[in-house]
Amino acid sequence: MSAILFKNARLIDPEARRETKGDLLVVNGVIAPSDQAPKDVETIDCNGKVLAPGIVDIGVKIGEPGERHKEGFRSAGLAAAAGGVTTMVIRADTTPAIDTPETLAFALNRARDRAPVNVFAMAALTKGRQGREMTEIGFLQDAGAVAFSDGDAVCADHKVLARALTYATGLKALVIGHPQDPGLSAGAAVTSGKFATLRGLPSVSPMAERMGLERDLALVEMTGAAYHADQITTRAALPALERARLAGLNVSAGVSIHHLTLNALDVADYRTFFKVKPPLRDEEDRLAVVEALANGQIDIISSMHTPQDEESKRLPFEEAASGAVGLETLLPAALRLFHAGAIDLPALFRALSYNPAQRLGLPGGRLTMGAPADLVLFDPDAPFVLDRFKLRSKSKNTPFDGARMQGKVLGTWVAGNRIH
Repeated sequence: MSAILFKNARLIDPEARRETKGDLLVVNGVIAPSDQAPKDVETIDCNGKVLAPGIVDIGVKIGEPGERHKEGFRSAGLAAAAGGVTTMVIRADTTPAIDTPETLAFALNRARDRAPVNVFAMAALTKGRQGREMTEIGFLQDAGAVAFSDGDAVCADHKVLARALTYATGLKALVIGHPQDPGLSAGAAVTSGKFATLRGLPSVSPMAERMGLERDLALVEMTGAAYHADQITTRAALPALERARLAGLNVSAGVSIHHLTLNALDVADYRTFFKVKPPLRDEEDRLAVVEALANGQIDIISSMHTPQDEESKRLPFEEAASGAVGLETLLPAALRLFHAGAIDLPALFRALSYNPAQRLGLPGGRLTMGAPADLVLFDPDAPFVLDRFKLRSKSKNTPFDGARMQGKVLGTWVAGNRIH
């Protein structure tokens, strides 16, 4: 029997929505009643630091297969562990796409051998993520896919998407959409407005997100599918989401940490590390999304970890690749919202851990008895200046390079085993 007793901790229970001071016992990899500690228990004094469920990060891109030079399972797993992420849910936008049971099996087997954290995988909704023919959703689900998504390759054919949603409904499979009108957003580098005009950059209106979401929700209403919007980043999209919930549709919504903590002006003098997809929004949109997160209208925060090499970022802004790494910076960036008074820690970890686990039917995200001991111990007040070259990801494309941040991970455990 292996046992660990965490003493003197600030315990964050997102399921019960509460923060308490006390002890937590782990026996054989699961959380147990603290009064049943065996005599040979290992004791860890938390010294009043925060102990919370490990983060469940939806939408992590891994370079294997095809782009291993950008990120592999080993480097991503180490970055996740250092960031308090105990479960990664990887995207299907690999090269080639995860659109067959064989490709999915390769990814999961590779992850099992290389990554120190839990790894689950999405599969593509259409073959090659090309929006022309749906994948074998049933076979992929049997092979271990926890959700289906074409990512930012939005399916423009309404009939194809409707068929895929209908098929997913019959299998009770979750479909993750990228709310964006593909025509309006094609080639865009920034959000439209005065800043885009002054910089002479191709832009997209926030209405493209609303139009894409409205289309998806109409098809969800028609088919009864379970649907998750991967990133809601604009104020204009929120009313549609609220109407869908009131209508009883099985929908949820997420947002990336970059859209919660950065805005369009951060692009400044064409800094390509701030180029993400969808583009960063105006401050009014950011504040609206933060409020929607705090009141529960948006359910999930993710890193949308997208590694890009130096060559793809050291280009003129319009030509540079979109995306930023986020596994290791997700927690300290999210703590900006806590330190600003926008959200408390139980609500924050509800969005980081509990809600994503519940939405995908995963076992983590809780501190209740019998739950897996996937845990993060951190000091929310510890200050540091981020140095991108110290990140464990192979790619270093973070917008937080040189930023003053608060929140250091002191330890990460998966099934009771310390991995950081």
